[in-house]
Amino acid sequence: MFSFFRKKPAAAEPATATPTAEPPAPRAPWLARLRAGLSRTGGSIARVFTGARIDEALYEELEAALLMADVGVRATEHLLADLRERVKAAGSTEPAAVKQLLADAVAELLRPLERALELQASGTTVLMVVGVNGAGKTTTIGKLTRHLAEGGQKVLLAAADTFRAAAREQLAVWAGRARVEIVSQEGGDPAAVTFDAVSAGRARGCDVVIADTAGRLPTQLHLMDELKKIKRTIGKAQDGAPQEVLLVVDGNTGQNALSQVKSFDEALALTGLVVTKLDGTAKGGVLAAIALWGRERAGGPVPVYFIGVGEALEDLETFDAREFAQALLS
Repeated sequence: MFSFFRKKPAAAEPATATPTAEPPAPRAPWLARLRAGLSRTGGSIARVFTGARIDEALYEELEAALLMADVGVRATEHLLADLRERVKAAGSTEPAAVKQLLADAVAELLRPLERALELQASGTTVLMVVGVNGAGKTTTIGKLTRHLAEGGQKVLLAAADTFRAAAREQLAVWAGRARVEIVSQEGGDPAAVTFDAVSAGRARGCDVVIADTAGRLPTQLHLMDELKKIKRTIGKAQDGAPQEVLLVVDGNTGQNALSQVKSFDEALALTGLVVTKLDGTAKGGVLAAIALWGRERAGGPVPVYFIGVGEALEDLETFDAREFAQALLS
């Protein structure tokens, strides 16, 4: 179980050293919200296991349920093949036992996505946050800012979505709630705003600078060009930055979420994902498709740092593969 974020070990720290950490807070309330959020997905899959027989009819029903949950064709085939092997090895004949074996298969597929967000041991960590409009990008930045600020980190926000007044205003509200500074400019060049923010963050000794960006459709070339320019500009403001390029995706969009991950990754080389709006959706299975794609990605899987099930601050939490698998099939 991860804390909400952690810092990388300092360079002088021995590789074998284990940093002291506070025990993780109980996650029972979060797990209840996650199960509730995935109830439509989980309900449709769980109904497959209400019968008394393990036969081809069950596997066919399960295939349909997984596809309806937006697991995707390839990930569904992978999970069914894995499940058949597990059932054969365990000699399982009870539907409840097979359901648990499916949870094990899902958890194993998703486990490579499980990783904590790490901040620099010293200096400023720059997070560039991208995503299409409506994915919950600005709200996610606000929640992340609150968590970081409450964890003792000095945070500065960059309102680089300069063409949408609502985005700047929303980010300013979150900055006020978290009592952090914000660099904003109406109608200015997004890259210039980001450059100023990163430079200011370094000068003011900030631990983290988070850049909000515009979110038009990924098929619009000018958006990707703009985002590439912002990323290059951040690198000019600080060597090695941005340390993280995070994509926020709406869990309700199903397989379209995978398309977004691929498009943004090709343009920006993503380092992490945040999957939002998993409350009340029947499409939570898309994480399985993302995980399977990650196995073939040249740089390895893109980790899912956080998942969200609502608008409240506590509705954004670190991703745990076992928790998610159990909630998906509860």
